[in-house]
Amino acid sequence: MSKVRILLVDDFAFWRELVSSLLEKEPSFEIVCEVVDGQQAVLMAERLQPTIVLLDIGLPKLNGIDVAGWIRTLAPSTKILFLSDTSDKQIVQEALNLACGYVLKSDAATDLVAAVRSVASGKPFISSQLAGLGLEAKCW
Repeated sequence: MSKVRILLVDDFAFWRELVSSLLEKEPSFEIVCEVVDGQQAVLMAERLQPTIVLLDIGLPKLNGIDVAGWIRTLAPSTKILFLSDTSDKQIVQEALNLACGYVLKSDAATDLVAAVRSVASGKPFISSQLAGLGLEAKCW
C-alpha cells in the first residue's frame, strides 16, 4: 500500500505540531507539507497533489470552505478532510458538500487516524460528536 500523503492546513503552530505528532506515529501516513493560510493551501494542493488535505475552516486569506472548492478544481483526485472546532450544523454541512470527512478538533485524539484511513480509501467520515445530526459527506 502506498503512503497516504497529507497536506496539513492550520494557522496555529501548536495545533499543527500536535496533529503532526499524532499522524507521524502511523507508518502509512506522510505529511508532505504544512501551511498556515488558505492561499498557500490552494497553491500547495495544486503543486503536490496530496492524497488528503487536512483542512481547518477558519483560515487567514481564504477560508477553508473556499479552499476546498478551489482544491476540488485544481487537484480533483485529492480528498478533503476538515479538522475544525466549528460544530455549527449549517457550516459543517456546507463543508461536507465539498469534502469526504469532518473531524472536530476536540475528537482528534480518538477520531483523526481512523478518519484519515477512511477518507484515503474513499469512504466518508464524520466526527463521533456530529454523528447524530443527520449530516452527509460527499466523497468524490
